[in-house]
Amino acid sequence: MLEGRAVIGETDMLLTMQQEALHLAAKDLDVFDVTESTEIARFIKKEFDSSYGPGWQCIVGTDFGSFVTHCHGCFIYFCIGSLTILLFRGGAAPEAEPNWFAAMETVKG
Repeated sequence: MLEGRAVIGETDMLLTMQQEALHLAAKDLDVFDVTESTEIARFIKKEFDSSYGPGWQCIVGTDFGSFVTHCHGCFIYFCIGSLTILLFRGGAAPEAEPNWFAAMETVKG
């Protein structure tokens, strides 16, 4: 398994959720070829939807950019082997959360 070679770039998940994400990615790489990034993403998303409720998004690839809004405690960005994996549970837009938006204005201004 490649689990020991995973490098976490950013996360705000609980350690148990992080470990599950790394385990699922390593398990996928035992089953799928690295070129099957869509299948890997589908598998991880479905497992997290099943374990933690719906709304998870998963992006897998070797070169991509992203800018996402996520729920607190539901974000991990890591590399395993040659793949980079972004897993997060989508969050509401800032306009729908006035307290968050006000806090961001304070930080900016």
